[in-house]
Amino acid sequence: MSEANLQHAAYDSKVEGNVIFTRVDTAINWMRKNSLWPMPMGLACCAIELMGTGASRYDIARFGAEVMRFSPRQADVMIVAGTVTYKMALAVKRVWDQMPGPKWCIAMGACASSGGMYRSYAVLQGIDNLIPVDVYVSGCPPRPEALLEGLMKLQDKIDKSESSLAHFNAEKPA
Repeated sequence: MSEANLQHAAYDSKVEGNVIFTRVDTAINWMRKNSLWPMPMGLACCAIELMGTGASRYDIARFGAEVMRFSPRQADVMIVAGTVTYKMALAVKRVWDQMPGPKWCIAMGACASSGGMYRSYAVLQGIDNLIPVDVYVSGCPPRPEALLEGLMKLQDKIDKSESSLAHFNAEKPA
């Protein structure tokens, strides 16, 4: 083989721009943050704003979250939108428990975050008393732009978190 052919085989300029080096956990977090599948828990008026976020004007699809899943086993983000009563709380918890991990929760609106204006025996004073919340979206009801901002904050949180590989390696017995 001549030296010119050997040099061409060792360096191919077509491949130069197509090779990416990264860590596995960084790639996994990138995939997770750009393909969120929400489980909508629309319980009150905030649910209308949640539906508006999926419409063409606000286009939640830009964030990879357009696939609203109504099956908890296919979702990884629960968006609790509205007033959570104690009667509904067990159903919300059951759906949360059926979602596979890793999973995240967005509390949308004042009622989901803190009980809102309802200080009564029938209303749960914040969904964080029942399930862990990752992002709070304020407002009564919050605008679709606020939910999109909350989604971006969740994406930042996912991007900075440890991937499951690091978690599994830490759990191995010695």
